[in-house]
Amino acid sequence: MRILILSDIHGNLEALQAILLGLEYQQVAVLGDLVGYGANPNEVIDLVRQLNPIAIVRGNHDKVAAGISEGLDFNATALEAIRWTQNRLTESNRDYLHDLPVGPMVFNDSITIAHGSPMDEEEYIFQEWIALRSFQYFQTPICFYGHSHVPMVIGSCGGSDLQVHLPKESEICRLPQENNLRYLINPGSVGQPRDNDPRACAAILDTDAEEIRYVRAAYDVSAAQERIRSAGLPDYLADRLALGR
Repeated sequence: MRILILSDIHGNLEALQAILLGLEYQQVAVLGDLVGYGANPNEVIDLVRQLNPIAIVRGNHDKVAAGISEGLDFNATALEAIRWTQNRLTESNRDYLHDLPVGPMVFNDSITIAHGSPMDEEEYIFQEWIALRSFQYFQTPICFYGHSHVPMVIGSCGGSDLQVHLPKESEICRLPQENNLRYLINPGSVGQPRDNDPRACAAILDTDAEEIRYVRAAYDVSAAQERIRSAGLPDYLADRLALGR
């Protein structure tokens, strides 16, 4: 089974369309933040709904866009973008975001997905101690997480030592599960990468081969930037797309 893992699309329709082009997969899982920052929230939600994900959880931007929380911890730029998004969502898409499950979620009996850490959907996994603690909050061999927008594979045998790997484009990472190895895996961000590579990023899990392949897709960044500027959103949100951070 080949499962496409998408995260942090953030209203970037061009990036989402590009990453889907030509990929072979049987199922899709989505780790949240369909909206926020980008200028095409409804089109992105419509496309995700057409993909019929086998599993999906909400992100912190989805939660605020749906009116579940106020976004008081957002910076001024993010808050301006999410207020803009709130005012433009269709009723159907607002309801869809509102009803998205809270992670973590288990599917196929062996895979957990979360937006932030499996303990807190808004917690970033950057520090080693957070990664170590996160392994205590899921029981499956693999947990996919997003939120940080940085592709990463973290392995643990249950002790205090972590195996941290930053994958490159098209790299295939073996995921052996002998010796009690378990994994935290970030597929990167589709719509707003922050690893200094502006191309859309996602991952494909091959459950039969026990491996994951990272995929990148160039897209029309200038078109996405123009949509953001034409919508009256902050220029910074357009500028950063070309920088990958």
